[in-house]
This record gives sequence, C-alpha cells and structure tokens, in this order.
Amino acid sequence: MSPTSDTPSSPPAEQPDFSLVLGGPLYQFFRRSHLSDDSLRPLLRRILSVSLFCWLPLLVLSAIEHHLVRGSTAIPFLLDIEAHVRFLVAMPLLIAAEVLVHQRLGKLVNLFVDRGLVSKDDLPRFEAARQAALRLRNSMVAELMVIAIVYGLGILVVWRKYLALDAATWHLVPTAAGSQLGLAGMWFAYVSLPVFQFLLLRWYFRLFIWARFLWQVSRIRLKLVPTHPDRTGGLGFLSATAPAFALLVMGQGALLAGQLSNRILFLGAALPDFKYEILMYVVFVLVAVTGPLLVFVPQLVLARRVGRAEYGNLAQRYMREFDTKWVRGDAPAGEPLIGSPDIQSLADMGNSYAVLQEMSISPVSKGMVLQLAAITFAPLLPLVLTMMPLEELLKKLFGILI
Repeated sequence: MSPTSDTPSSPPAEQPDFSLVLGGPLYQFFRRSHLSDDSLRPLLRRILSVSLFCWLPLLVLSAIEHHLVRGSTAIPFLLDIEAHVRFLVAMPLLIAAEVLVHQRLGKLVNLFVDRGLVSKDDLPRFEAARQAALRLRNSMVAELMVIAIVYGLGILVVWRKYLALDAATWHLVPTAAGSQLGLAGMWFAYVSLPVFQFLLLRWYFRLFIWARFLWQVSRIRLKLVPTHPDRTGGLGFLSATAPAFALLVMGQGALLAGQLSNRILFLGAALPDFKYEILMYVVFVLVAVTGPLLVFVPQLVLARRVGRAEYGNLAQRYMREFDTKWVRGDAPAGEPLIGSPDIQSLADMGNSYAVLQEMSISPVSKGMVLQLAAITFAPLLPLVLTMMPLEELLKKLFGILI
C-alpha cells in the first residue's frame, strides 16, 4: 500500500556528536590494535603503549651504550629531564587531551542548533560546515603531510638546529668527525621524537579544523539575543572550550618546562633568561586555543548595536507611557501604584537594558584567558626552585600569607 499524507513520518536519525578526534588513519590504527574504541577507551593502555614505545627503547639502548648514568657524555639518559618530561608527562597529556576534547566539544557544537542560534533555513549550511570538518579530520593525505613535515622540517631543521643542546648527550655524542648518533640517538631521532612531534602537530591540525569550522559557522547569520544573561548574546557556552583544551595546554607547558630544565641544569642558564621565550610561548598557546572564537566578534558587535537601538526605542516608548500614566496623572482613578504590574515591568525593562549595556563583543572572557595561562604556566613552577632553595621559597610565601 502506498503511503499517504496521513502516514506519520519517522523522526530523523539523531546526528552523532561532533568530534575532532574520532577519525584519521592513526585513530583507525588504534581501533584495529584494540587501543581505542568509539569512546576512546582504554585510555591508560593507549598511553602506556605509546609512551613506553618511545621511552623504553631509549632506556635500554642507553644502558647498552653505557650512557645511562655515567660515561663520556655530559648528560646521561637518566639525568635528561627533557626526555623524561617529553615522553612520560607531555605525551600522556596530549593523548589524554583527546578524551576531554571529545567529551566536551561535541556537546558544545550541538548547542548552536539546540539553543536555536541557527535558523531552520540555515541548518543545511551548518551541517555542511560540520561535514566538511569531519572529512578534513578523516583525511589520510593530511596526516601524511604532517608526517612529511615532521621528518623534513621537525627533525632535520627545528630539532637539530634550534632545540638540540650544544653539549655531549646520550643521543648525540661528539667525535673527531663531528657529532654522531648512537643506537639510542637513532631511535630517538627517527622514532621517538617523530612520534611525539606527529602527535603535537596533529593537535595543531585539529585546532585548524576547529578554527575553520567556527569561521564557517560565523558566516551564518546567527539568531543572537542581545539581552541574554550570559552577556554574549547566547554564545556564552563557548567559554567551555577553555576546560576542553586544558590538558593540551598543560602538555605544552610541560614540554617547555622540560626543555628549559636541561638548559638551566646543564648549560648554566637561569630561569629569568627565558622570560621572553616563556611569555611568547604562553601567548602563542592562548592565541591557538582562544583565537578561533574571535570570528564571532563581528556578529556580536552588530547584535549589540542593533539591540541597543531597538531596546532604546522600546524603553523610550515604555517610559513615556509610564510617565504619562503615573506621573502626569492619567492612571485610572483608584488604581494603586504599589503592587501595580507596571512597576515590575519597569524593573524588568531596566534589568534587560542593563544586561544589554554589559554585553561583551567577544566570547573570550578575561577569566578564560587567565585560566588557560595559569594551566600553561603551571608546569614551569618547579623551575622556580632553581632560583632559590625550597625552604627559602616557603619562608617568603608564608611571610606574604601570614
């Protein structure tokens, strides 16, 4: 029997949550290796597998080459703080950050539709932006390009010329013919370090996907409410991106802390020598995480300007009528002022206009910036102990507090 107009249509299938991490060749490899499922479990097994794959061979090969504790190197493996922080702290944080971003960001994206910010006519454009982001996330070509950048630029240029210490280390031993990689050094330079750099650059590629998606959404005329209590026209939920990327920025801070530790402990540098590098690093991380949200500034500026004009006209009409009725004596005889709905309406109008006056033109709040800056800088705090003994530091802290 052919369906008629009276036949109820089945509800549309619910779209899965948006995810920056559930895709790509590496994710599929983890799935086939039983290191991940659709909810990114088991996290601990994945962290241990990847971290130990990078760090444990370095321990074994350094011991074989007698560069574990003592030897001809100025920095033996067990004393190389940067290597341990990179593979045992920063790398686990980069992997664990996937779970946090997956859990928080997907639900956040759905709020654009659930809260009515996208009109029914613009839903196809929103869905097109969403699907474009997912296709880019799943791209094999993109991850191959990241690998090419890691081996062509990250290892041969960035690490060798800018990050490698100018000293005899367990992985780069000076010889009469120049510096030479041993067995541990070859595993470090061609396996461990590329894996870490791939995970790091893959995160920045995901941030690019996120920024591109938000930019495409910002091209849609959103139904912002200038008097929304969140003071950002209804986009206040975007502040949740700060805790979503918390582990990622902490991993970045840990990586910087490890790099500075070796230079302070083995090359005689002091923490204040790197104040500008630390500042630029923190600013870079903040821009990478919060910068994409600024694409909504033009719409918020327009919403505030239009809202002020419209609510200003509304307030003017209401106040004129209120003045005519209650001040000029046009109120009906016997109608009491106290308890009148007009008084409550007047208060509501005032509150709405006050909210409108306080409306921000950016979804990036001062609190969000300070929170991310503190998380990024937190791994650097132990380096303060290189400037003064712990006992002296505690005395100064207690002196300030007490």
